[in-house]
Amino acid sequence: MKKKFIPYGKQWIDEEDIQAVVDVLRSDYLTTGHKVEEFEEKFAEYVGAKYAVTISNGTAALHAACYAAGIGDGDEVITAPITFAASANCVLYCGGKPVFADIDPKTYNIDSEEIRKHITSKTKAIIPVHFTGQPCDMKEIHKIAEEYNLTVIEDAAHALGAQYQGKNIGSISDMTTFSFHPVKHITTGEGGMITTSQKELYEKLLLFRSHGITRNKELLHNKEEGPWYYEQLDLGYNYRMTDIQCALGISQLRKLDKFVARRREIAARYNEAFKNLEGVTVPYQKEDTNSSWHLYVIKLELEKLKVGRKEIFNLLKEKNIGVNVHYIPVYYLPYYKSLGYQKGICYNAENLYESMITIPLFPRMRSEDVENVITTICDVVNNNLI
Repeated sequence: MKKKFIPYGKQWIDEEDIQAVVDVLRSDYLTTGHKVEEFEEKFAEYVGAKYAVTISNGTAALHAACYAAGIGDGDEVITAPITFAASANCVLYCGGKPVFADIDPKTYNIDSEEIRKHITSKTKAIIPVHFTGQPCDMKEIHKIAEEYNLTVIEDAAHALGAQYQGKNIGSISDMTTFSFHPVKHITTGEGGMITTSQKELYEKLLLFRSHGITRNKELLHNKEEGPWYYEQLDLGYNYRMTDIQCALGISQLRKLDKFVARRREIAARYNEAFKNLEGVTVPYQKEDTNSSWHLYVIKLELEKLKVGRKEIFNLLKEKNIGVNVHYIPVYYLPYYKSLGYQKGICYNAENLYESMITIPLFPRMRSEDVENVITTICDVVNNNLI
């Protein structure tokens, strides 16, 4: 009998989460009410930032951060190629140009030395992506940013609950963006967050997510009007989250530590099971980082296998293991090709893409599911060794 399908990622919603949403549905506020402020305050406290700004999704978070950083026409922003397209699209939204720096072949994160090679007089910011949940080398990235007066926007869509040198991701750089998509560490359905400890950036982010409109008397040009008065100070967007979503986020945030702990347990079991499996390389973890393990990516040693990545991928899918590939290098995508980007610019990223497979990892996985994944992968790989 065929075993049940195990997806690569899945949310964990319990009765407490459902009740939190129901309570809001029975309340006076459905959109931007008290739950938004509460979620922002609790999230900022959790990561250790002064401010947090809820926003409609992780892509909007990156867009808003680029706006707040002043990215504009002709500005260059350095980011990683092994990421979802949003990490680069956000630069294009603001009129800037994404510049792709190659990855470290061990951590799969952006290589700080490669960042340095790509800096020009037009470079304005760096967007390091904490791929799979392992933090980038932020000490070196900040050193470069200080040297060239660059803004650092961490894309931490994978890294909620992760630590770098003892500090929570979200408390370190100018701005940090998060995603609450259902496969992430906590979910609000769709949704995102931006954290910062700089008041000026915080105020820009608040403006941008709400049409560029404010009622904040400190910012108004005309301070003599009544309480109904507001002003549009810039061209913003409607990127707000609802109280419904934030109630779910608050409830999920209470369980974040438990979720991350379970992810780390599963990753440790995978590491132990696969460390001596010929044909597979397990993820490398730097000593000064503590990954939150959004993804677990194995790298196939294709020179030891008689079939390619596609064949291994399909065999695992046929056995109901919900594998995926994260990610196609952004500049491979047709739209980026139309902008003039070409293959060959990031050797390590391209090499990784050809051999990587994401395997199931989510907190609600049962131990028997984990063992099923391990047994199936070992069988498929061992049966296809040269």
